[in-house]
Amino acid sequence: MEVSGQEQSSQELDLEEITRKMSFLYKWKEIFSCHRLGASNTTPQNHEGNHMSANETEGGTGKPQPKGQEHLPSKSLCSIPKPSIISSKLGGFPISLAMAMKLRQSLFGNTAQIFTYDWKKAYFKFHEPFSDLAFALEVGKGGARGIQMAVQVSIIKYLLFTRKEKDCNIHSLHEISKQDQEQAMVKTLSGVLWAAGEAQKATICLVTEDIYVASTSDYPRDDFTERLQLFEFLEKEATEKFIYDHLQCFRGEESHGVILFLYSLLFSRTFERLQKDLDITTTHLLQPNAGGFFCRQAVLNMILTGRASPNVFNGCQKGSSQEVLHGILARSDVGYLQWCKDISEGDKMSQVGSMLKTPKLPIWLCNINGNYSILFSTNRQLLSDWKMEQLFDLYFYSGQPSQKKPVHLTIDTHSHHWEKNQHEDKQGPKRRFYPVEMTIRTKWREATIKWNGMGPFF
Repeated sequence: MEVSGQEQSSQELDLEEITRKMSFLYKWKEIFSCHRLGASNTTPQNHEGNHMSANETEGGTGKPQPKGQEHLPSKSLCSIPKPSIISSKLGGFPISLAMAMKLRQSLFGNTAQIFTYDWKKAYFKFHEPFSDLAFALEVGKGGARGIQMAVQVSIIKYLLFTRKEKDCNIHSLHEISKQDQEQAMVKTLSGVLWAAGEAQKATICLVTEDIYVASTSDYPRDDFTERLQLFEFLEKEATEKFIYDHLQCFRGEESHGVILFLYSLLFSRTFERLQKDLDITTTHLLQPNAGGFFCRQAVLNMILTGRASPNVFNGCQKGSSQEVLHGILARSDVGYLQWCKDISEGDKMSQVGSMLKTPKLPIWLCNINGNYSILFSTNRQLLSDWKMEQLFDLYFYSGQPSQKKPVHLTIDTHSHHWEKNQHEDKQGPKRRFYPVEMTIRTKWREATIKWNGMGPFF
């Protein structure tokens, strides 16, 4: 039943008014103290939403003609972020109530939940051009960080190994211009969406000036999902051009850029494929945590591999109740490593398989005690020639504001044990292994790691 005007019962009005006022108070309390706020309705609701494709809706031509956009700037550091708004006449098709509810059900496990402030203010922003971190995104705290760092992996992939007529070395990453950054963002976002659509179709979600979905008793508005238009593309080049023309919708300070990318990722993958990707271990994609939401593994795997596999082991395995659990089915271009002091080595379900440990290119998203970071090498042949893995360099980017340049690590996997022990004895009898080192050793056991005067930390 739609909740609007005088058709609402007094009970529904009271409940909605209380919820609205509580959310409003929480927001302004944090705004006045310049802290992040989280405003969310956590009442679980179940609703069966039906997927609608663009082919079922007029206007889904697959090749819209972009005409421009309007950006709403804000000068206040503590203001509530508002999405970048485009014209409603670009040729996309509007979101429906069924689609909006399906989005929330897939993300939160219910249709009443909304994104917190940390998510709404997250977008894609590079560090300064021509700097030590010109290749890297600035990332904040909260659940959107996982998506930003997973996208960072593909940005490094493009800058090092996909660009033509560019040297694959660390110095080339320091010489990135603003134009290079824009090109990398366009290529990366379109590439991830295209892979999620299995190289057949990509869908991009943008916020328009019109509202297409009204609140109901099961669906409270969040004031930007209801304004979405969806644009479908049947060619990768058309996807790239559209993102380039509307790049500000993903990298603008108040663009809701990470959420729009996540929405686009789900629609590109389609709800039907998503349902097949998941298993009993994952019924929805975001996990409540400390008043916010963190990405489950399926979201990260969808960005890294194109498929929303909920686990990190190879292939499929049977769970304790003989149910089939879905892992990684093929070797991916980029990889994933994880280490947590609380994970037992005997926990096979949590161990990363060779498909992710040994990707085609030497770039890994790392989950270290729940914090996301990046390890990468500039040597394209590192993982294709075992001789290359005896002594080699890795670079580490943590995404922490305190890091001003990538950390240069030297990895030695061929030292004799007595040489390794002698080297570690110089560190003192109480020398401990740092989480970054432990993570590297999940890939290269007993490797010695030299920090080259830049650490160790993290």
